[in-house]
Amino acid sequence: MTPDDADVRLARLAAAVEDAIPDSLRRAWERRLCAEPVLVARQAIFGSELTPVAYHLSYRAPGEQTATATTWSEAQHDRATAHVLSATFGRADIEHVANGLPLVVRCTRPYLVGDLKIPALPERLVVEIPHGVTIDTEVLAGVARLREAGFRIGLPSFVSSLNQRLLLPYADFVKIDVRDLDVEGSPVVQLARSHGARLVAEFIETPESLDEARALGFTLFQGNLLERAGVLDRAGARPVQD
Repeated sequence: MTPDDADVRLARLAAAVEDAIPDSLRRAWERRLCAEPVLVARQAIFGSELTPVAYHLSYRAPGEQTATATTWSEAQHDRATAHVLSATFGRADIEHVANGLPLVVRCTRPYLVGDLKIPALPERLVVEIPHGVTIDTEVLAGVARLREAGFRIGLPSFVSSLNQRLLLPYADFVKIDVRDLDVEGSPVVQLARSHGARLVAEFIETPESLDEARALGFTLFQGNLLERAGVLDRAGARPVQD
């Protein structure tokens, strides 16, 4: 049997299984999906006029404290990314989340190197690379492929680490925690924009921090002063086929 023959037989088997599922069971499953919360957190990124220009999405689950993410395993981070992508791009009515704007999602190593699939919507998805990802030749090659496919790349919490400096030539957006500016100051800001990336001042919590970021030339802002992260329930949006 050739690989093509095996693929044909698997496709036929999958179709037969689909046909064998009663409509009543499908409806019961859909009712269950709609009854269970499918949560995702959303916080706007604002432009210079303080109007939203993008949304940053993050994982939420009923009854879980997101602060525990600092102790998660790699597999748990992978599942969190999968949940966010599925809750948004994997369901109908994406504009309920996006409002016509790009969506920024932190994507773990398997998504960067191609082991797990990223939604093929480069005009809507900004791939943010978590600072915990070790940057090696495989990751750099994967990031280059994503850029070639039209995806924009974001770097959060930039502090000029080696991993972050390796990614700078690929970055379209670089976030800098304004709470670090009193230590890092102008040099880290200049380095972050040295390859042409747009800078996002994150953790804007006070009017003073907003003023300081503007004085350093930031034109994009994110933080609780401007908007606290809200939680959306996507259970009512129909799951869509890939």
